[in-house]
Amino acid sequence: MSPRAGRTQMPSGRARAKDSEGRRYPESEHPYRSCFERDRDRIIHSRAFRRLEYKTQVFPNYEGDHFRTRLTHTIEVAQIARTVASALGLNQTLAEAIALAHDLGHPPFGHAGEHELDNALHDAGGFEHNRHTLRVVEELEERYAEFPGLNLTYEVREGIVKHSSHYGRFRQDELEGYRPELQPLLEAQIIDWVDGIAYNVHDIDDGVEAKILEPTALAAGLPIFGEIYENQAASHRDADARQLFNESIRALLDILVSDLIVASRARIDAANVRNVEEVRHHSGRLIEHSPQVLEQLKSIAQFLKENLYRCTEVEKEMQKARRIIRELVTSYRREPTLLPERHQARIATEEKAIVVEDYVAGMTDRFALEAHQKLSR
Repeated sequence: MSPRAGRTQMPSGRARAKDSEGRRYPESEHPYRSCFERDRDRIIHSRAFRRLEYKTQVFPNYEGDHFRTRLTHTIEVAQIARTVASALGLNQTLAEAIALAHDLGHPPFGHAGEHELDNALHDAGGFEHNRHTLRVVEELEERYAEFPGLNLTYEVREGIVKHSSHYGRFRQDELEGYRPELQPLLEAQIIDWVDGIAYNVHDIDDGVEAKILEPTALAAGLPIFGEIYENQAASHRDADARQLFNESIRALLDILVSDLIVASRARIDAANVRNVEEVRHHSGRLIEHSPQVLEQLKSIAQFLKENLYRCTEVEKEMQKARRIIRELVTSYRREPTLLPERHQARIATEEKAIVVEDYVAGMTDRFALEAHQKLSR
């Protein structure tokens, strides 16, 4: 069935701005923007959002002009989130806001940087980017005189905490008020899946751009891509190799997004949820792929792990990244006077490890490289 078929009424599980549980620090309503629109705009105008341009997705941006960065990944996730939310009759703006915020807490150098920062801070509770994203929007952004952070609505902050199906890395005090025993809103549930769709598809694209992956090898190693590639070759007989690959990537993205919409609509209809509270109290999540596509996604993830993420070129960069993060954290914790003065001043009232975490996690790739070079002089 087409994702558009049968879309005749708005599901009652949709979150509505007028029913928002509000902000931590009360503010007057805006005359022409909803609370979720204001959240989206605050995220886009934040310093943390701008820094994503210079944070690695898979390939550092200095390796080439066309590789995804953490910023372009975020934009792609937000676009797909709006598409899925629209097709399901959910709140597009809320889904978009959560998507735009979901990686604000990512450290430099992608997941290699995150894993190493977690290891380096293990004795102080470790590091996890969703936890840090919440800290960014609640405390670290400094744009307003009346309150710390961005003062986002409860729904967006809850989405940051609970969009991933695994949020056990949050401390109990961090989860306080976010009702971890309840399901997240449907708009938040979308983000975990569209995040996976985005990075699976664009990592294949970037892998071919880097000449690490080859389309015919992808077709041989991934049945879903092989079928798509064969169909595109039959439909575009005069296309060159690059055009054929691009059409295949576009078709793969469409298949994954369409499946998420159709399968999720069926689950929502079967659950017969009538309002947001019934979504929250449902026995499980309602946004999910079909079993067949879930298996295909596992195959894609395994293929990328074996053929891209563990390849010599990527692993060499990741080893370098891990060493830089490890040495930055070790140096700043051993000698806090190496930190900027405003961060040194915080140590009088805050844990040193938290101050170091905030400083290093906020770095871009290039800033981290420069900071590491200064330590080496």
